[in-house]
Amino acid sequence: MGRPRCLCEICTCGSDYLPYSIVKQHFQVQEEYKPKTGEIELGTTYQKDYNAHKIEPVTLVRPLERKRTTGGKLDTIPTYQDDYRSWEVQRREATKAVHIYHPPTEKFGNSTTFQDDFVPRELNPRQSFKPPCIAKISDVPFDAATSHRTSYIAHQLEPKFIRPKEEYRPSNQPFVDLTTHRNDFKGLPGELAKSCKPEIAKVGSNARFNGVTEFQDRFQPWLVSLPEVRKIREYVPPPGSIDFNSTSHLDYIKHEISPAFPIRPVSNRRRTNAPFQGSTTTKEDFKAWGTCRQEIIKKQQEIPKPMGKFYDLTTFKSHYIPHQITPTQSFKPVHAIALNSGPFQDATMYHTEYTPKKLEICPANYPSPPGYVYVNTDSHGHKFFRQCTPEFSKSESNPIPKEIAVVS
Repeated sequence: MGRPRCLCEICTCGSDYLPYSIVKQHFQVQEEYKPKTGEIELGTTYQKDYNAHKIEPVTLVRPLERKRTTGGKLDTIPTYQDDYRSWEVQRREATKAVHIYHPPTEKFGNSTTFQDDFVPRELNPRQSFKPPCIAKISDVPFDAATSHRTSYIAHQLEPKFIRPKEEYRPSNQPFVDLTTHRNDFKGLPGELAKSCKPEIAKVGSNARFNGVTEFQDRFQPWLVSLPEVRKIREYVPPPGSIDFNSTSHLDYIKHEISPAFPIRPVSNRRRTNAPFQGSTTTKEDFKAWGTCRQEIIKKQQEIPKPMGKFYDLTTFKSHYIPHQITPTQSFKPVHAIALNSGPFQDATMYHTEYTPKKLEICPANYPSPPGYVYVNTDSHGHKFFRQCTPEFSKSESNPIPKEIAVVS
């Protein structure tokens, strides 16, 4: 029986892991604050070394503005008004001839140049060659026989295949709800980590501060009189009842007003059984003229149309001489596959030098490693086991399984 070994030493997955000893970290204990005895000196270096200087008001460098005033009278006549002299210019007489309008004595004839020169002509409506839009009704009965009706052959449909519904058969095996994380992860119980943060200790004294601050020294309390508070009179309701009668209600005189009569006269309509005459003066005097659409004015063709037969022979067809084409020789090599009668050499470096390794199962995957007995668990959560049987070879302890169960 050897010494107890930790599960980390038995595990073969972390073969590169080397255990190390854990050294406890020493923390410096904070000393308790002890206030000094005696009074606090409130004097500062600034108050001790500072020398007050007398400050004089700053003199202005800018000279004062001096206003110069004279006792003489101001002459407000400008130079233009003093030097300008208006000339005496006589107005020129107009040389335009005076035309006095005399209205004509003869009567206006109401005849314009257009009316004198224009000769009215009668409108000759052009003959329309447009065919009339009249549907021609055929005397032959309608043939409703289509190719689908004549060529279609009705076939009898085969019965539709109906797939039988499969019955639900529950599984006899229990449902495995273990995931890869649940299967591989094994939580190790351990103590909670202790906090290294030092305890917060109150630094200070509960004694009252007896010194005088700058604010207390400079700002003295003023005597302020409290504002007068006006007393509100208590509401006293007037005696007696309220009179709801108003001046309008008492002085109002009601007048009897007769209803207003309509000013519109009553219409005395006479109903007649005669038919309504819808003919008006405009319909009788203005009759619609029968006009036809004018033909389009076309110019006569200056180039006469050819009367002979069209030969359909172009200049290219008449002058083209066909030549025999010689194909260009191709220098591209022929893709001929050379067949080899020898066997195919499929040997590679990986195929020749590869050495298969056996799959090993780590003993730490088991709840209790085979060949070990549980001893105890330390404060850090490490489990220790003691070997009860001689150490067996890896080939015997971890046989390669033929089938591996995969949990999805």
